[in-house]
Amino acid sequence: MKRYLLAGLLFLAGTNLLSVQGQASSMPSVQIAREEQPPSAKPGPAALAATITAGDLRNHLTVLASDEYEGRETGTEGQRKAADYIARFFRSLGLPAIGEDESYFQSIAFTATSWENVSLEVNGQIYKHLWDFYSFPGTNSSLPSASYKEVLFLGYGIDDQGYSDYRGVDVKDKVLLVYPGEPLDADSVSYVTGTRQLSEWSSDWRKKLEAAHRNGAAAIFIIDYQIQKSIAEQRRFMLNPRLQIGRGEEPEGKYANNLFLSTTLAKEIMGKRMKKVIKARDGILATGKPASVKLKTKLTLQQDKRIRQVLGSNVLGYIEGSDPALKDEVVVVSAHYDHLGKKGEDIFNGADDNGSGTSTVLEVAQALAEAKKQGAGPRRSVLCLLVSGEEKGLLGSKYYVENPVFPLENTVADVNVDMVGRVDKKHADNPNYIYVIGSDRLSTQLHEINETANATYTQLELDYTYNADDDPNRYYYRSDHYNFAELGIPAIFYFNGTHDDYHRPSDTVDKINFEKMARIGQLVFHVTWELANRDERIQVDVPQK
Repeated sequence: MKRYLLAGLLFLAGTNLLSVQGQASSMPSVQIAREEQPPSAKPGPAALAATITAGDLRNHLTVLASDEYEGRETGTEGQRKAADYIARFFRSLGLPAIGEDESYFQSIAFTATSWENVSLEVNGQIYKHLWDFYSFPGTNSSLPSASYKEVLFLGYGIDDQGYSDYRGVDVKDKVLLVYPGEPLDADSVSYVTGTRQLSEWSSDWRKKLEAAHRNGAAAIFIIDYQIQKSIAEQRRFMLNPRLQIGRGEEPEGKYANNLFLSTTLAKEIMGKRMKKVIKARDGILATGKPASVKLKTKLTLQQDKRIRQVLGSNVLGYIEGSDPALKDEVVVVSAHYDHLGKKGEDIFNGADDNGSGTSTVLEVAQALAEAKKQGAGPRRSVLCLLVSGEEKGLLGSKYYVENPVFPLENTVADVNVDMVGRVDKKHADNPNYIYVIGSDRLSTQLHEINETANATYTQLELDYTYNADDDPNRYYYRSDHYNFAELGIPAIFYFNGTHDDYHRPSDTVDKINFEKMARIGQLVFHVTWELANRDERIQVDVPQK
């Protein structure tokens, strides 16, 4: 490490402990604010943050995103290797083993569901899964080959008190064909809500599966106008085993079997009665009165699922607080360490997603452990929480909040780090930036802490684009911090945006900007340090809509 005047002297003797590889590393070209203090003084936050270096981050990430770890998919040997690496590093820092059986792990049992075979034949023509149609294994039951001679067009597949396509219609053991969303009149007023506010029938397609099951339908087909876009966005959920915590949902008792169809395939099912279907749909939109049409169509559907049990684990790095009055309060610093795994010969190494966040949290843990070793540890406790199952639906963090190691009422905030090693196209000319999401959603104090820490120490460009309520990407809801925020715990999420290598085998270590990553890691440390050391814990002070 470079020598820092006075503030850095205390750390030179322990340099061999500050890297999991035991190697000295170079500081990034970031000027951290120096604190003038006598040689015998305990280290201040700037000196501690200075231990988070590009070299140490590279050491961690080179291991975590290596081919040996095979993409760290939850439930695989690669994920277990990554968990062991993280645990060994926590042990090397002298952190206590607070997990089960005196380990660093919180084990999670998952049910993995995937397709063995999905096939659809209509009027003698075979159609392709993930091209002409798609289907999620988690919302379907296994269905042996079943043939039908009729499909029933049933409007929008809604069964609501204000509007019901099912009213007066016998759908038992029938295959239903429905439009997405809900019917609106010429003034965009919903026939379901009676206002321009859309109902849950538009935002949650599972309600249509539940309604079909409740009314005894054999299956329901939903038309998707943008099927190729949907398949591109959801492909990994249909190709990779879908995990659920424990036994998970039993779709047999909740959902009708279902497919999402292209408009071309929907027209084939409608056949010569397509004009009657369009007329019925237009009548619904004009009058708000449901209509149905019987379609003489021969189809055969088969959906074979594979179900198995797998194990994942969260990894716990605990730094106990030094203040007897405050140490029962906990600041969580989180990142997911899992990724997409291996598909055929392709390894999805996940260097940025989320080896970068994992490596950053390891370095924050190291800085906090060094502070404690020097007799200047944080007043409140800090839990460095590395979770699995994020790529399967934020499952590791969900498991933690449902089975917290420390009471949630004592959890001050969650500081979440997910993809911080790359530069997106918007910031190509200025890599020293970070997207900040969620900091002001629950607590104005958390937002102010982040702003002040950045202005004082790191001088990054803080970009709040993805924090907007109307962000179409909905990133606020798509990383592990959300499971904390949903329960009213203030949360902040650091994110560098996406890039062309996102969720591709090309997300590799050689493309990481470690200098930028170190600077973000230092900001994460400073925010965590302030949350853990201020006299009063931050409050939830933002009115919820």
